[in-house]
Amino acid sequence: MELTVWRTFVTVCRLGSLSAAAAELHHTQSAVSRQIAGLERQLGVPLLERHARGVRPTPAGEVFRRHALTTLNEADRAVRAARDAHDGALNRPLAVGATPSLATGIVPEAIRALLRETGSVRWSLLPALSPELHHRVLDGDLDIVVVTDAPPGLPQDPRVERRFLGLDDMVVALPVDHPQAGRGPVHIHALADQTWAEDNDGSAALLRQHAARAGVSARIDLVAADLPGKLALVATGHAIALIPGVLTRALRTDVITVDLVDPPARGIYTITPRHDPHPCAAPLLDHLATAFASIRPAAAQAAPLSGPVRADGQDRSRA
Repeated sequence: MELTVWRTFVTVCRLGSLSAAAAELHHTQSAVSRQIAGLERQLGVPLLERHARGVRPTPAGEVFRRHALTTLNEADRAVRAARDAHDGALNRPLAVGATPSLATGIVPEAIRALLRETGSVRWSLLPALSPELHHRVLDGDLDIVVVTDAPPGLPQDPRVERRFLGLDDMVVALPVDHPQAGRGPVHIHALADQTWAEDNDGSAALLRQHAARAGVSARIDLVAADLPGKLALVATGHAIALIPGVLTRALRTDVITVDLVDPPARGIYTITPRHDPHPCAAPLLDHLATAFASIRPAAAQAAPLSGPVRADGQDRSRA
């Protein structure tokens, strides 16, 4: 079987359309159809089924897609490794992923330290939520990701290496003229009647659980598309918001933070593939640990909870 046909099938599954896959691959739609039909004949099973908006893999097609994607990623790695060995230099780009708050804070700082140490390295940074980043490592799209164990938590997977960086206490973002601005740690009771804004389910779960344990509720009346949107709602006085402590140094000037009494916390982790790690992954891990410690020194390397990582979404104990 030719890998070109496998790549065509994986692309069709990703886009859900024969015509869209043909456009991306610079083929005609009939050529894509012939490739898929030939692959189905070789395997002896139907791989795609039509639905109202295009096509999707059959159960057999989904199983084949997962294995095909792994094979294609390994083939791409083999090509890169051969070219790197021929050139006698490190030309393999470093693909980094991070949650939005970490992509704004410690990751750029760590990459700057890495570049100072190693010289020129081609690199890219993808901000996304933790579940997506975990999958992108497994798919071979990313070499190292920095994630959190906020709900729904991190899955246990023997195919990756996970390193704990420390605990990050959540803080409350307020407009600069808020009555609680500039005060010491605030109990959630003092903020229970406020309007809250949220941008993702994990942060919202942390807020609701923290309020429930204090016997109050948090009114999440506003939903933002992303972290900058949430902070914009805070800055303009429409709401307050629970945000990661690692963001404190990177906040816009019209937003201020206040600590919570017994705050919810989330663990910060790096994830790398066990097989064929990038040569720069190990030194970047060390620089990430240093960058996190510089921002949250009291929480760096605090012991994580035993057992599954944030399987229940509960507040983290702090060392």
